[in-house]
Amino acid sequence: MDKIEAKKRIARLKKTINRHRYLYHVKDEQEISDEALDSLKHELKKLEDEFPKLITPDSPTQRVAGEPLDKFKKIEHAVLMLSIEDVFEYEELVSWESYLGRLAGKNKFGYFCEVKMDGLALALLYKEGVLESAVTRGNGQVGEDVTENARTIESIPLRLEIFGTGKFEIPAELEVRGEVYIEKKDFDEFNKQRQKEGKEPYANPRNLAAGSVRQLDPSLTASRPLRFMAYDIVTKVAQFHSGEHEILSAVGFKTDPTAKKCRNADEVYAYWEKTQKNREKLPYQIDGIVASINENGLFEELGTAGKSPRAIRAFKFAPKQATTVVEDIKVHVGRTGAITPVAVLRPVHIAGVTVSRATLHNFDEIERLDVRIGDTVIVERAGDVIPKITKVLRELRPKNARSFKQPQKCPQCGVALERKQGEAILYCPNLRCPSRKHRYINYFVSRSAFDIEGMGPKVVKKLLDTGLVSGPADIFTLTEGDVEQLEGFAKRSAQNLIDEIKNSKQVPLSRFIISLNIRHVGEETAIDLAWEFGSISKLREASLEKLKSVEGVGDVVAGEIYGWFNKKENTGLIKELLEAGIKIMPPQKTGKKLKGKIFVFTGTLSAMSRPQAEQIIRELGGDPAGSVSKNASYVVAGDNPGSKLADAQKLGVKILNEQEFLKLIK
Repeated sequence: MDKIEAKKRIARLKKTINRHRYLYHVKDEQEISDEALDSLKHELKKLEDEFPKLITPDSPTQRVAGEPLDKFKKIEHAVLMLSIEDVFEYEELVSWESYLGRLAGKNKFGYFCEVKMDGLALALLYKEGVLESAVTRGNGQVGEDVTENARTIESIPLRLEIFGTGKFEIPAELEVRGEVYIEKKDFDEFNKQRQKEGKEPYANPRNLAAGSVRQLDPSLTASRPLRFMAYDIVTKVAQFHSGEHEILSAVGFKTDPTAKKCRNADEVYAYWEKTQKNREKLPYQIDGIVASINENGLFEELGTAGKSPRAIRAFKFAPKQATTVVEDIKVHVGRTGAITPVAVLRPVHIAGVTVSRATLHNFDEIERLDVRIGDTVIVERAGDVIPKITKVLRELRPKNARSFKQPQKCPQCGVALERKQGEAILYCPNLRCPSRKHRYINYFVSRSAFDIEGMGPKVVKKLLDTGLVSGPADIFTLTEGDVEQLEGFAKRSAQNLIDEIKNSKQVPLSRFIISLNIRHVGEETAIDLAWEFGSISKLREASLEKLKSVEGVGDVVAGEIYGWFNKKENTGLIKELLEAGIKIMPPQKTGKKLKGKIFVFTGTLSAMSRPQAEQIIRELGGDPAGSVSKNASYVVAGDNPGSKLADAQKLGVKILNEQEFLKLIK
């Protein structure tokens, strides 16, 4: 092949490779395999090696290029990269809209909304369609030149080409802005590999993305799973911001697929609500949405206030962390007698709720954090998890901050506290401790155990305070007349509660085991024990070695079970319950519908807990499993599925959503 033919072939290869890059990174489509695309790149590389004068900066082979830098050059932004003012509440959004209405006068306007990526902002300058420079935000006026590193990111076009439809012409200079980010699955894989190599994992995808772009050696940047999503064109090319997104997609950039036009603040809020609901399902991290006036002319006309344009706001999601002050530290006596220190906080809004308490887990944790009354702390709340203190800001510690003294006696009953060997938790050993008894009865009647509808914490307290109930077995001897005398009850409501109590007397073995309040025995372990032993008498007679042999029961749990059944007061409790008319139903297969089928669960089910779902599978002849393998028949994916979903996809295991699973077991 001579130079003329090579030049033509190189041009065609570059165009083809760029098209497939566009399909993969922008459209999430793949017409050819990775191997085939690698083969095209390899051919291009060989031709360029043979004809080095035909190598151009925009060639796909030049993504990993350049020598390590001593330091980054500073580049001034032609147009300032301004920050965006945040709002957190609907009322703030409405107030902003009223403010815009006053400023805009008779000008009509709408909004364009998109997700707020949690990554590193970059400004990309293209000259004659070729990437000229990539600059970080810096201080908004001056940023760092990271061009060589940006060139290694596959989703950043080295040359702009029009892939979409339309009459847009690429101008001589075009500045594109967007976010460098790492998808959650890539981040998890990257951290797993680091841990295998004995290295510290990164804290979050944003830190990894930012650190990767700011590497002095481009080859290190190239080794990281970086992506780029564009959100703005600084160059004047469109009348509307929504039109800029269309252009960005047409010339080879990935843009937010959820972005949409909104007519008013209510529609912006609806978009925010939907995005927050689907947040965990997105492949990348976001921390809110960005809403801006869609009309570019009006956007510029409204100008800036301080460091932020007036016509744009970041509507953030409720934060998962916040700072507040520890006003006191108290202790909580749990149903097993465990003493848990609890921080009393100055009320603070986190993740959509007002928080005034945070667990400190145990007294060793207080020492580890060095938390004192009066300290300013960082509190974290993720989902429905109990808030916890993650860090003390010691630089804000007042002079009168007080250390917390570990109690020697139970604050409820005054009995000396005990600590089991090798454990960090203190315990109240008094089974008659009022606080411990109240929490245990609440647990006994809960959905996981006897599931007595209508017997909430307030009713339990009334029953204990009046002396009608002093232990679990007393519940089943109550009469309508007993309950009717309690404040808030009438004849009908009293009868309803008694009916619920009678209906609960027949209980599955697994839930009966849960009700016994054995330490470390939760739903899954209780179900495993029920299927292994089949009756409470056989479980009570089991040796320590036999208990250790049960799947999912280790040495510690086996010791707790064995010790529990060898205490006279505990065997007495079982006797009292049986004498009160409790009928314990052994687990049994109700059919062979799922015989030979292996199920794996990932994510959260709304209709039932995972242990309950696994019990149904066993009853229908199937087998639940903890991990995905090629032998699995189904993977059932609930809300917020984990890595098992990806494992199932790789292995070709059939995936069921919750509705499909419920239909299967109906």
